[in-house]
Amino acid sequence: MIPHRLLASLLLVAAPAVSAFDFKSVGAAPVILYDTPSPKGAKMYVAPQGMPLQVVSRYGDWVKVRDANGELAWTEAKGLSVRRNVVVRTPGAKVFAGPEESAQVLMTADKGVVLELVDPTALTWIRVRHRDGIDGYVRSNDVWGL
Repeated sequence: MIPHRLLASLLLVAAPAVSAFDFKSVGAAPVILYDTPSPKGAKMYVAPQGMPLQVVSRYGDWVKVRDANGELAWTEAKGLSVRRNVVVRTPGAKVFAGPEESAQVLMTADKGVVLELVDPTALTWIRVRHRDGIDGYVRSNDVWGL
């Protein structure tokens, strides 16, 4: 018989492998991130439009989210959009015309640049679109939000 603590530990380790992460993006207007699921909580910071956030848990109309820096906070679910964006985490990340290093470089993105995720099923090369209309591919390890 497996002890309960060991079983719980095994389930926690296995859980990420069987379920995809739930990512949303900040909607049309910036949202306030709080330390508790209430507007009476301390305001931590304002997340700008389009910023990707990982939804960690839900509590009524509120969601607990993780940002690209790993910070946890609460915000109202209504302020988030199902539209998927990613944020560049590697300074000077290159966006290529095709899913390969030998493809033409269309742009170089600074750390923190938000890109729209065009194909959320891709693994190694992610198809993205910049707000200026540039559509290309970036390596998945150069962005956060997948």
